[in-house]
Amino acid sequence: MLPGQAYPAAHALAPRVHSHFARHLNDAHARGSEVLASLPDVDAIGAVIETAFWASLRREEGYIPRISLAFVSPDQAAQPLRFGHPLPLEATALTRVAPAVAPAGIHLGVWRDGNGLSVWGTVRALPKLCFVLEVAAPGLLVVKHQRGGVLGKFVNVAVVEGDQIKVIDERASTLPDCPPLLTSLLGFDAPSSWIDSVNVLVQLAVAMRTHGRGGSLLMVLSGSDGWRESIVQPMSYAVEPPFIELAQLARERPDAERQRLWREALDEAVNAVASLTAVDGATILSVDYDLLGFGAKIARRKGSPQVEQVSVTEPIEGGAAVVVHPTALGGTRHLSASQFVHDQRDALALVASQDGRFTVFAWSPCEGMVHAHRVETLLM
Repeated sequence: MLPGQAYPAAHALAPRVHSHFARHLNDAHARGSEVLASLPDVDAIGAVIETAFWASLRREEGYIPRISLAFVSPDQAAQPLRFGHPLPLEATALTRVAPAVAPAGIHLGVWRDGNGLSVWGTVRALPKLCFVLEVAAPGLLVVKHQRGGVLGKFVNVAVVEGDQIKVIDERASTLPDCPPLLTSLLGFDAPSSWIDSVNVLVQLAVAMRTHGRGGSLLMVLSGSDGWRESIVQPMSYAVEPPFIELAQLARERPDAERQRLWREALDEAVNAVASLTAVDGATILSVDYDLLGFGAKIARRKGSPQVEQVSVTEPIEGGAAVVVHPTALGGTRHLSASQFVHDQRDALALVASQDGRFTVFAWSPCEGMVHAHRVETLLM
C-alpha cells in the first residue's frame, strides 16, 4: 500500500472515535462545562488518521516525524501561531513541518476552510475534550483528548498500529479491584486535578517507559516494614533516611502563579526517581512517595508458595481476562514482581519492559490471585 491510497483502519476507527467524543461532549455540555472543543465529523477524523499514518512512514532528512494534530479552529485556540497560508492536510506537508512541532506540547491545528481540511498553524493550549492525534512511531498512532490548558492531562482513546486497532474500554475502571493508577490513566480521577497524588504515579509510569531500559517500581505501605521480608537483605542501595523531595512536591497545592514552577520541579523529581528503575533490581517507594531504596532484589517470602499463575487483562474493548504463568508476560522482572505482590498483598508493582510494554501488578481479592493489568496503550 502506497501513500495516497486508502488506509482502511482509519475509516474503520473513525465512527467509534466520533461516538466517543460525541458522548463526552454531550455529557460535558449537560454539566455546564465551558471552553469545550468542537466535535469533528466522521470524515474529518478518518482523514486526519489516514494522513497522519502515511506521514509517519516518511522521513525528513533521515528523521522520523513526530507530529501531534489537534482538531481546533484558530478562534478556539489560546495564543495560536497562524500560518500566512494554511497547509493542505497531506502527508508531504506534515512531514516537512514536523520539526517545528517535535517538542512535546505543540500541536498542528486542523480545521475546515473553503478548500476542505487544512493545517492553519500551531497551538499549545487546547480546549477541553479536543480531538488530538499523535504520531508515536512509524505506523503507530494514538487518539487522545485534552482536558484543557497547557498542563492538562491527556486521556488516550484508541491506539492504531498498522491494521491493528485498540479502543480503550472506559468501563475497565468499574471492574472489581481496579487499582487507582488504572483509574487515573483511563481519565476518571478527579477531572479538575492534575495535582492529585495518583497522577504522580502516572507520571512515574510514563517516565519509566520513556527511558527504555526496563525497570521495576514497588509501592509499599508507609510506616510498615513488612515488605522487607520479600527483599534480599541488606539492600545494596538502601536510602537512609528516605529521600522525600517527591513526597513533598506531591503534597503541595500550588496557586496559579506557582503552578508552572511546581510542575517543572515535579517533573525533575519524577524523572530522577524513574531513572533509578533502570538499575538492575527494583526501586521502592512508599505510597506517600518517600524513596526507600533502589536496585533491590526481590525474594520469595519465607513460607510463601511460588506464584504459579496470574490473571491478565488489557483495558481495551473486546479484551478478555486470561490466566497465565507470570513468565508468559516477560522475564525475571515480571516473575519477581508477581511474587512480591503475591506475598505483599497491600503493595503495587509496576514493570516496564524494554520493548515498551508496561504492566501493573496488584492483588485481586475477587479473583484470589495476582492481577496483571497491561496498560501500555494508556501510556503512549
